[in-house]
Amino acid sequence: MAHRIILRFILILLWVSTFLLLFNISYGGEFRVSPIRLDLDARAKSGVITVVNEAEEKLQCQLKAFEWTQDGEGKDVYTETQDIIFFPKLMTIDPKSDRIVRAGIKIPAVAKEKTYRLFIEEIPEPKKAEGTAVAVTIRFGVPIFVKPVKEEAKGTIEKITFSKGTVTISVKNTGNVHLIINSVNLLGKDAQGEKTFSKELSGWYLLNGVSRLYSAPIPPDVCTKTTTVEVEVRTDKLNLNSKLDVDKSMCRQ
Repeated sequence: MAHRIILRFILILLWVSTFLLLFNISYGGEFRVSPIRLDLDARAKSGVITVVNEAEEKLQCQLKAFEWTQDGEGKDVYTETQDIIFFPKLMTIDPKSDRIVRAGIKIPAVAKEKTYRLFIEEIPEPKKAEGTAVAVTIRFGVPIFVKPVKEEAKGTIEKITFSKGTVTISVKNTGNVHLIINSVNLLGKDAQGEKTFSKELSGWYLLNGVSRLYSAPIPPDVCTKTTTVEVEVRTDKLNLNSKLDVDKSMCRQ
């Protein structure tokens, strides 16, 4: 038995050694960005971002601006844009030093908020190594929100469905500025008003005019005891509430 354990250990060491020879893994530098977002409008058309190199080696970065939208499922979509003016596009930062990035908009928003991301991406140093080199680099997208003339933060819980033991909530941003969904909270109750379950779903940015679905499965034994589901959506600007009556047919798989 001891011989088998030793042999297995040797085989693991050989496998790890082979992996390290074939794939030389190098990790990128360390940098932080401040502030982590820019809020611009017709009066403040530009802003400053500080990139700090916290590593012991020089950091090379490239910058690209993208329009930030969301599709019908609320997933982020990025399209390279010329709407954002920024400088520099390439930069080198000495160890334990920082550089300033200036970014501004060409045309201010009027009726609804415009949303962008300025991506700051590390350019890895070329390394001489045998085999295949795998570089792990850092990339950070700074959100840029261009506010409209008049901000209206609004939202709605469009629909709550309960089918095959799964609760699905559709949340829509009906305003003209983004919302940050901090959490979607579900509370199930029985006929006596006692709690049968509670769930908290994490959120994300919800841009203006966009809907997103949030779903949570409920165990069958809990589902059959539940007669109502209360939903609370907490955002950075407002909270939304709604309720759904439940019957046992909704629990059938």
